[in-house]
Amino acid sequence: MDPTSRMTALLGRMRRERNGAVADTMRCWGRPCGLNYGVSLPTVRQIARAEGTDHALARLLWQQDVRELRLAALYLADPARLPEERVFWGAGIANSELAEEAAFALLSRTDAFAELFRDWIAAPEPLLRYAALLAAARSERLTIEWLDPVLEAVRMETDPAAAPWIARGAVAMLAALGAQNEENRQAVLRATGSPGKLPAEDCVHEELAWRLAEAQC
Repeated sequence: MDPTSRMTALLGRMRRERNGAVADTMRCWGRPCGLNYGVSLPTVRQIARAEGTDHALARLLWQQDVRELRLAALYLADPARLPEERVFWGAGIANSELAEEAAFALLSRTDAFAELFRDWIAAPEPLLRYAALLAAARSERLTIEWLDPVLEAVRMETDPAAAPWIARGAVAMLAALGAQNEENRQAVLRATGSPGKLPAEDCVHEELAWRLAEAQC
């Protein structure tokens, strides 16, 4: 089948799993997709993974304003193509759910994540910074060299709506960094040891203090 026919078949499978009651209660930061069938994430993942890698189909799905199709696209995409197509994929991350799933399903699978991280962590769009932070927390390439860019990403966030999400992503990444070894833990504690002037900085300071203390136990 051609990509359009496969997309139609995939949408049909998603529609059979729809849950209108769940869709009505879904809340996320950012712009919700125009169409949402309320299919659970585990079900979306199962359906998408059964398709295997198909980058052409993934690109087509990503351009649709349908929640389930965009989520599925992240599993069908070829992670090796992400660096050269970062603008295309970044433009489709319209809300926190897509950012979180992109970090889990696509960003963390690319061998060129370090390059992508440096680009997205400094992006003006907070959703790209959020995705980069969450993916960094899961990355095997996580390094202390990323500490300063993360702190700068937190400091540059002045939007009250975005600040809690950026702080959440930063805490996940910094906690993972601090858990690598005692030297990193001390470096993270020193860098975040006092409250900041912005809401995101305060959130990171308060959350990390007990997260890193708990990790030491």
